[in-house]
Amino acid sequence: QVQLVESGGGSVQAGGSLRLSCAPSGYTYMTYCMGWFRQAPGTEREGVATIYPGGSAPNYADSVKGRFTISQDGPPNNTLYLQMNNLKPEDSAMYFCAAGPPGPGGVFCSDTIGRRGTTFDFWGQGTQVTVSS
Repeated sequence: QVQLVESGGGSVQAGGSLRLSCAPSGYTYMTYCMGWFRQAPGTEREGVATIYPGGSAPNYADSVKGRFTISQDGPPNNTLYLQMNNLKPEDSAMYFCAAGPPGPGGVFCSDTIGRRGTTFDFWGQGTQVTVSS
């Protein structure tokens, strides 16, 4: 059973940076598409960044492109990261990391951007990001 533990959230002013981390256990490298999702109060969860098994071919929501970077360490750590720069108040949300099958040709990785991530099987508990203006 894959378990995911996020860390790195916090409160920053607009224009600031944060780096989120997600430490997996019970995880086999090169098996899962990994992603970061966020959910603000009163909104649906949305995928903001995903990465293919092995840490290649990142995908980003338009709202974070050029500001956020998803990456993943190789074994033995396999830690997933989300570097967030030039943060804006609208980035405030609970951020979740998740793992799931990539699907045929990696379609579940790319198509989950902006969506709830229903193809992702394993989820962390979330870490809060608050950006003040």
